[in-house]
Amino acid sequence: MTERREIDRIVDAALDEDAPWGDLTGETLIPADATASAELVAREAGVLSGVEVFAAAFRLVDDRIRVEPLAADGDRFAAGDVLARVAGPARGILRAERVALNLVQRMSGIATLTARYVAEVAGTRARIVDTRKTTPGLRSLERQAVRDGGGRNHRRSLSDAVMAKDNHLAVLTAGGRDLATALREARERMPHTAHLEVEVDRVDQIDAVLAGGADTIMLDNFTLDELREGVARIGGRVVVEASGGVSLDTVAAIAATGVDLISVGALTHSVRALDLGLDIGLEATAARGHSAAPATTEDGDTA
Repeated sequence: MTERREIDRIVDAALDEDAPWGDLTGETLIPADATASAELVAREAGVLSGVEVFAAAFRLVDDRIRVEPLAADGDRFAAGDVLARVAGPARGILRAERVALNLVQRMSGIATLTARYVAEVAGTRARIVDTRKTTPGLRSLERQAVRDGGGRNHRRSLSDAVMAKDNHLAVLTAGGRDLATALREARERMPHTAHLEVEVDRVDQIDAVLAGGADTIMLDNFTLDELREGVARIGGRVVVEASGGVSLDTVAAIAATGVDLISVGALTHSVRALDLGLDIGLEATAARGHSAAPATTEDGDTA
């Protein structure tokens, strides 16, 4: 679970972006004392992620709004399921709904797609992991969504591990410098707790990378035959990660080669938001005599 202060930081920035000087529409059209109830309804099946994020949008707008979750992060749901109920001041609900929906829809889309990848590799040793190809500013939430879908997280940031990719290696070995020696020297400069991962794009690079002291070797854009050869050559001495060319159509075959990790950028960089809607009904307000009038808002659909 993402820490509450991190959720609040992200959601508060989104709310400020969406209504920097207040909600002109709500303040013009909606009576100040109007109250409303709403339901978060699934328009399609999926895996839920972002319950606390959804609730935070309403809480940060107006702490009188109450959100009752009816499902938890990681739960599977069917089309038509009610996932949460919201009640409180109508202006606040209407102001928060777009941000709340944007975030829970994206997170649930990521969790749902991740769960599909995880199901494809069931019965193998391979774990599905994410990448740094996340939406700027939303990495914490998108990483949580991957976990909610049954996947695992790769390094969070450039500060977390040493990961030498092809461009790093090109600079490191400029002038014909020996790769194994260069990596060993780099290890001497690393904190003793840090992890070293090295990307290779050819099988013949593996021996030098092993000699250089890598903890993980990434086999990038290898064919299935090359993956099998690479796994055999490494022989369990370090963690083996496969990357590149991964899709729902190919991931099972990649997992069957014996790799330990399969990194999938598509989990976060091009995922489709799941179709969830917020159905709102105005409640009776004694001061004005309003009567209940169910209405579908946002993803049913307004801007």
